[in-house]
Amino acid sequence: MNILYFLIGCSVFLALIFLFAFFWAMKNGQNDDTYTPGVRILFDDDIPKEVKK
Repeated sequence: MNILYFLIGCSVFLALIFLFAFFWAMKNGQNDDTYTPGVRILFDDDIPKEVKK
């Protein structure tokens, strides 16, 4: 039964770390650009490989 308390404590601690990381990312503007990801697929970035002889 003690291990169950330990695992619940670890999961709550890990959830708090992820919550802190989420709020930190939102504060630093990680999700400000909502336009570019939608049109990135339209740009052709692939460089054709040379044909080996």
